[in-house]
Amino acid sequence: MSNALAIVTGAIQEAREDFSRVLVDRSISFERESGFAIQILQNNDFAMKIAMGSKQSLLAAVTNIAAIGISLNPARKQAYLVPRGGKICLDISYIGLLDLAVASGSIKWGQAEVVRANDAFTLNGFDKPPTHAFNPFGTDRGDIVGAYVVAKTADGDYLTTTMAIEDIYSIRNRSESWKRNSSGPWATDEGEMIKKTVIKRAYKLWPKTERMDTAMNQLNNENGEGLAAPDQPNDWLDVAPLIAEALRTKTDDEALAYWKANNGRLAKQPQDHAKLKAEIARHRAELRKKSAGDVVDVQATEVPATDTQAYEDAFAGVQE
Repeated sequence: MSNALAIVTGAIQEAREDFSRVLVDRSISFERESGFAIQILQNNDFAMKIAMGSKQSLLAAVTNIAAIGISLNPARKQAYLVPRGGKICLDISYIGLLDLAVASGSIKWGQAEVVRANDAFTLNGFDKPPTHAFNPFGTDRGDIVGAYVVAKTADGDYLTTTMAIEDIYSIRNRSESWKRNSSGPWATDEGEMIKKTVIKRAYKLWPKTERMDTAMNQLNNENGEGLAAPDQPNDWLDVAPLIAEALRTKTDDEALAYWKANNGRLAKQPQDHAKLKAEIARHRAELRKKSAGDVVDVQATEVPATDTQAYEDAFAGVQE
């Protein structure tokens, strides 16, 4: 055993006590994970060099395996030890994030896919799976135009999140990790990183769990995948959680009440305001099919005067 390997192996062994103390998944063992960690470093001279110079970051990365409840097993493709910013970081793949979400009870099932220009893609509403048809063996699918993740909740509902490639690249370009190393995983594994980005967006809509929160904190703060600087005003609101909450309403009256209570929050975001209106309009139409009750009309005075016509267009066919 080389001197460097012996030193790093000894350092990893120092994490045993902390590993056991924070372990959240008893199927994960220190012996196996420490062995995987040593294999990773042994096969990467640069990572070994960084580990030698930053043993504390190596200890933290190994301990985070236990705290999150994820494995370095290469066959599972959930997580990796990577040198980044002069430290050894625990990196979590998009597969790892989905596995974590299922294992922690956040969702029952999830799948992420990229969409290319020549694919046939139809968004059937945010509470239904999309229709995505393509030839997986085709060589002419075109450039990537976006990505989506569809998840099934414990209640049997579906949550679909989509992102255009422009939005994905905007987040990539503002992340600390991209600014530090533009030749990193975004260059070598772009498709995987695109899926990972849309899953991180979708997670905002899923039931929260401590393990997923820990994983997201690891990626965004420790690994530098969070935004380097905000590009939105302080009062900017993400419309996706508002849409998800609206689609959880069970009656037309509830959906209408949600609209009345929340539409004004997006007054400074006209495009997002229109998205929320359109989704509530569609949702109300579906609820009406399931109920014999009357629909209470929304008064135009409840909508900003500059947007009354857009509102009426969005609700066309829904009112009596």
